[in-house]
Amino acid sequence: MDQNERFILYTRDWCGYCSLVKQAAAQLGIAIEERNIWENPQWESELLSARGRPTVPVLRRMAPDQEDEWVGESREIIRLLTDHASNIKAMSVSS
Repeated sequence: MDQNERFILYTRDWCGYCSLVKQAAAQLGIAIEERNIWENPQWESELLSARGRPTVPVLRRMAPDQEDEWVGESREIIRLLTDHASNIKAMSVSS
């Protein structure tokens, strides 16, 4: 994981699991771009193309020179974000 990663969270209204992920990201200090699939059909199409179904939350991790990683399930997303925050903290301490 690297500091130049970009995170996009696909959500929809009234999604409790989406709210949990957004709260975790905020507590960890990780900036995520939110894409509500009910507000923009293009975002729903992106999700369908990548995952084959429009279930949310889904986190898209974009890193330079790597293929995008798509992670579903709120627990898995929060685990990935927690690991990312720990790695960034460790890198800043060792610098």
